[in-house]
Order: sequence, then C-alpha cells, then structure tokens
Amino acid sequence: MEEKYVEIFLEDIRGKFDLVLEGHDVLRHEIQRTRDELNEKIDFNTTMIKALNNKIDSVDQRLSEKIDSVEQRLSEKIDSVEQGLSTKLDAIATDLSDHRQDTELHGRYRVSEKP
Repeated sequence: MEEKYVEIFLEDIRGKFDLVLEGHDVLRHEIQRTRDELNEKIDFNTTMIKALNNKIDSVDQRLSEKIDSVEQRLSEKIDSVEQGLSTKLDAIATDLSDHRQDTELHGRYRVSEKP
C-alpha cells in the first residue's frame, strides 16, 4: 500500500476513534447528569419522609394525650357513678330496713324472706 493510502486510512481511523471518544464523553455527561438528578430527588424524598415522620410522631403524641385525657375523665365519671349508686343503694337498704321494722311493729304483719 502506498503511504498516501495509509495516511488516509489512519486519518479515517483517527476520525472514527474521535467519534467514539466523543460518544463516550456525551454518555459520561448524560450519566452524571442523570445521577445528579436522582441524587436531588433522593434528597428531596428523604426530606419529605423526615417531615412526614415528624408529623406522624406529632399526631401520635396528640392522640395519645387525648386518649389519656378521655380515659382519665371516664375513670373519674365511672368512679362518680359508682359512688352515687353505692350511696343510693345504701339509702334504699336503709329505707327497706326501716320499712320492715315499721311493718313488724304493727304486729299483724310478718315479713318473711322465704318465697
């Protein structure tokens, strides 16, 4: 082969090699850009997840406090109702006992606890 053809051939190879290098450079930049975009999205999502976790923790805390408050009020209300019922039952028992004694004083009546 003549030197002229070899030079043309080498120049053609060099041109194709330069195209391959340019293609690799473009791909490298595209990969880096995509990587940067993904990192930004990951950072944004991480921030949003942290904010959501904080909000969930806040809601959980408020709900726990409300539940504790309702439980306390219900407990106090139940205690109050129990005490009121106990007082009323004691009063009814006293009234029945007084009524029984009064009935037995009349002589003709006898109260039996048997059916």
